[in-house]
Amino acid sequence: MGAAPRRREGAVSRSRAAAPNDAETRLDGFIAKFSPEHQRVIRAVRKALQRRFRGAHELVYDNYNFFVIGYSPTERPSDAIVSIAAAANGVGMCFIHGAKLPDPHRLLQGSGKQTRFLRLESAAALAQPAVETLIAEAIARSKTPLPGTGRGQLVIRSVSAKQRPRRSS
Repeated sequence: MGAAPRRREGAVSRSRAAAPNDAETRLDGFIAKFSPEHQRVIRAVRKALQRRFRGAHELVYDNYNFFVIGYSPTERPSDAIVSIAAAANGVGMCFIHGAKLPDPHRLLQGSGKQTRFLRLESAAALAQPAVETLIAEAIARSKTPLPGTGRGQLVIRSVSAKQRPRRSS
């Protein structure tokens, strides 16, 4: 019989009762830095993506330029499929390999070699048929399939001591 699997520092099983310093509490603190409107959008988009990406791990980065929650079938950032990205000027959803996605409605923005994004005024944008198609295609093209069952872990991957303001001046 082998040793119990080790849990990454900052990882928390969502079925566990919330402890004062757990990842959910830290996540709430990161989101609280934003304006009330952006907080609402971040929380609503997160809830919608948790439903859509069942079993995915949420990888959280509170970095200098952006606050990010990535959705990945594993704890490896390179396996992430989409992410929420927020800054003082708004909230968006990034498709990590969006440059390769078919986008007949030209919804995706950006010109890099890999990532594309959508600006989100609300979580309702995720329910648009063209956006649902983009999400489904991103999932289908993922190298590592989503578990589809269970709950992934919430992992705080990186927090920068120095950050741009999270609220507009």
